[in-house]
This record gives sequence, structure tokens and C-alpha cells, in this order.
Amino acid sequence: MLEKIPSQLAVAELLGQQLFAVWQALCAAIDEKYEMERVWNTGGRNWTYEYKYRRGGKTLCSLFAKSNCIGFMIVFGKAERAKVEEIRDTLSAAVCRQYDEAKTYHDGKWVMFEPADTAAFADYMKLLAVKRKPNRK
Repeated sequence: MLEKIPSQLAVAELLGQQLFAVWQALCAAIDEKYEMERVWNTGGRNWTYEYKYRRGGKTLCSLFAKSNCIGFMIVFGKAERAKVEEIRDTLSAAVCRQYDEAKTYHDGKWVMFEPADTAAFADYMKLLAVKRKPNRK
């Protein structure tokens, strides 16, 4: 856990204005569809911050921030990977490539995207819906 949640200004300074706008847009897109608990954390070895969306002890996704870089991670379990294969033809080639190149561990396939713009957001929402149906009307 983080001792002090970073201010919006601190995140903006870390990411830079353009990426901070992408960060805000991604959070807004998730917030629009999901009512979730949001948890700030340290970003581990490779990131400055982690911002996790979870509910009922299960993580939907995590956003990561470091200097001039955003990470957006979704972990897919075995059943969820089968569902991703079913919607694969609706996803962009770039998103499919990221998915294919992600490492599969014993607890799931850890897919990390590094969005530089909002182009793939529709695909991200489809992938999140595989993990959990949106719970906001």
C-alpha cells in the first residue's frame, strides 16, 4: 500500500500532459462501465505507481505509471482466455499481438498494454468485459 496517494498534479508531472490525458480518459472509460474499489499502490520494481480496480477481492485491471509511460494490465485466467479467443476477430491486430506476446504464468496470462493514445480503448473495454460484465447502467 502507498502511504500517500499521489495528487492528480503529481501523476500529470510524472506522465507528462499528453499521457496524463490518456490516463484520465482510460480511468473515465472504466469508471463509466464499472463500479469498483480503486486502490493505489507502489509500482514494484518497474513502475512508480499502480492504480488497481477491484471488487470482492478480485482485480479487474491495473494501471501503472512511471516517467512518460502508462501501463494497463489485465490478467486472464484459463476460462477467460477461451473467451478472448471467441472475440479475437473483433480486436485490432495490435491488441491481438500484445495479447499473443504476453507471458502465461500458472495463475493466468498477464497482458500489459502501454497506451500512448486512446485508439485501443474500445478493445480494452471488450477485454475487460471478458473478465467481468460491466456493472453500471
